[in-house]
Amino acid sequence: MVTTQQLVHPKDALFSGEKSFPIIPSCEHFAGSEKLILKALSMQDTIGPVFDITCDCEDGAQAGQERDHAEMIVRVLTSEANKHQMAGARIHDYTHPAWKQDVDILVGGAGQVLSYITIPKCTSYAQASEMIAYIQKTATFNGIEREIPVHILIETHGALKTVHEIATLPWVQVLDFGLMDFVSGHHGAIPASAMRSPGQFEHRLLARAKAELVAAALANGVVPAHNVTLDLKNVDTTHSDASRARNEFGFLRMWSIYPTQIEAIVDAMKPNFDEVQDGANILLAAQKADWGPIQYDGELHDRATYRYFWEILQKAKLTKVAIPAEAAQAFFS
Repeated sequence: MVTTQQLVHPKDALFSGEKSFPIIPSCEHFAGSEKLILKALSMQDTIGPVFDITCDCEDGAQAGQERDHAEMIVRVLTSEANKHQMAGARIHDYTHPAWKQDVDILVGGAGQVLSYITIPKCTSYAQASEMIAYIQKTATFNGIEREIPVHILIETHGALKTVHEIATLPWVQVLDFGLMDFVSGHHGAIPASAMRSPGQFEHRLLARAKAELVAAALANGVVPAHNVTLDLKNVDTTHSDASRARNEFGFLRMWSIYPTQIEAIVDAMKPNFDEVQDGANILLAAQKADWGPIQYDGELHDRATYRYFWEILQKAKLTKVAIPAEAAQAFFS
């Protein structure tokens, strides 16, 4: 019998010597101006730190103002407004002359608090690899020892063709699907209606692309993130899109571009309450059995299901789904 002092935590028992899957918020909210970034940071206090914020250089910076915009992001993210340090930034794409400047300013000024850097419009593995190498080099130059997670937008034919290779690159944490650019890249073969539901889930070329991205991400321990919902103010539409993305395609994260979309996405993607309760009971019993096989409710459980339920519990904590007190004390105190 294992004593209380000998109980092993699931992160040590189930992932010893392995890279664990990233447990990050299921919603990523984009903000392009200082006003909107500050509003989003304030919302993290209001509704809780259940979403990330992406400060946008690519679409947020006016032409000729790229340096000022990046410096503004550094100023905001290193201020007291960034209480939860759950904010990253999207830089310009490889063909834009400001992308290296973005990296220099963001990493040099906010590298210790930057949650991630998002790279848009890669057309090949080589482009993604070169941009990540530059981020790493800049971090080293600035004495930043932490790994800065990288998110890569898959929104071109070339990126989709090499998505399995891109997912293996160092520091990659998320693969994002960029719907609008991907549709535009098909020269009218995919109708504009497919930028909305139900077309975005049912058109064969889009369903194939989304499934390929998710498969590549999950096979390499990377989080797959779904594109935006264009309908800004219909919460039900956002909730439905997030639910379909999660349950039909396996996406574990989704973009928000309007404040009311945030809670709808979090709610649609959070773990099922009953599954959280079962998971807590299973993990508590497994811990007492020193992580050997157990029976629960007439079913056999072992390390494979333990890993599944441990990730469910971590996501529940992140999305504020109630966790039984004994499990919360055992695993999160």
